[in-house]
Amino acid sequence: MKEITLATTIADLLKNYEGMKDILIGINPKFKKLNNPVLRRTIAKLATVKQAAIVGGMDANDLLNQLRTAVGQEPLQTERSETDTKEHEPLPDWAKQTPKATLNANEILDNEGNPLAEANKTVRTLASGEILEIISDFRPEPLIDEFTKKGHEVAVKEEKEDRFITLIRKA
Repeated sequence: MKEITLATTIADLLKNYEGMKDILIGINPKFKKLNNPVLRRTIAKLATVKQAAIVGGMDANDLLNQLRTAVGQEPLQTERSETDTKEHEPLPDWAKQTPKATLNANEILDNEGNPLAEANKTVRTLASGEILEIISDFRPEPLIDEFTKKGHEVAVKEEKEDRFITLIRKA
């Protein structure tokens, strides 16, 4: 089997290691969303171990080593890492504007939908500079990375534990 790294996708883990979904859920209950077949077919293809750690509110190296140990690979000796350096930065001024549209990622997932696809669809309807607000009980790191790569501005605030507001400003 291939060595598990921070860049390994969740889809690769699920495909290559028997029982991996249950292992992930056992490590962190936030990974219960992997029970959603749509999420496993879509977001899991994009999400890396590092991103999954951020979604789960964990240290990336800790998750990596728990996964490696679970499949019989030696843990890696690494320095502790901060899961996200932008997590505690103040929101930019544009993030104070009223959003043009709002999506609830949890409701989309509960209905076996794809939050990334819904967000993409919604952003396409926005004018440049308008904002989409996404509410979730997790930090949607793969979604954040995808929109950042497309040139949109993204800001995230954790209102309280298990309530994140992700703001996407269309480029």
